[in-house]
Amino acid sequence: MHTYTVPGLKADEGKKVAEALQDRLNALNDLHLTLKHIHWNVVGPNFIAVHEMLDPQVDTVRGFADDVAERIATLGAVATGTPGALVKNRTWNEYSIGRADTIEHLGALDLVYAGVIEGHRAAITATGKIDPVTEDLLIGQSGKLELFHWFVRAHLENSGGELSTRGAKTEKTAAKKAS
Repeated sequence: MHTYTVPGLKADEGKKVAEALQDRLNALNDLHLTLKHIHWNVVGPNFIAVHEMLDPQVDTVRGFADDVAERIATLGAVATGTPGALVKNRTWNEYSIGRADTIEHLGALDLVYAGVIEGHRAAITATGKIDPVTEDLLIGQSGKLELFHWFVRAHLENSGGELSTRGAKTEKTAAKKAS
């Protein structure tokens, strides 16, 4: 961490915000790679619809990662985007589904998106009183992530509004429940 940050913040406040953002950078990098993995490994009914639904999500999430990394740098910190650092510092497990039917991947992706969104909301809470600029960035991203989550959940919801993945705690369980 440099000895400076943005005007109006103390160096320790900038450091705290940058640390929260680094966690989000790791999550966003992991998410865009997971989305691309699913894009490459989805098969079965609705293949093309899901395959094509994911590319814009990948592009948007990559852009979010870039925005977060640039905010970290603006705060005077180092944005670490290396694979080794991501794996070392993440607090979630590796995506566990390989080649699978569309509905199985979407079931697992439901949990992935939920975790990323929960992490963003926690970071909004952690940074909001310190840095409204970062809070605003994360709020905007959360809205779009929630929209993408809804796109996924629309495939998992029945006409009564219940999700097939309800109660699942792991990606494999969510994939099984979805199918």
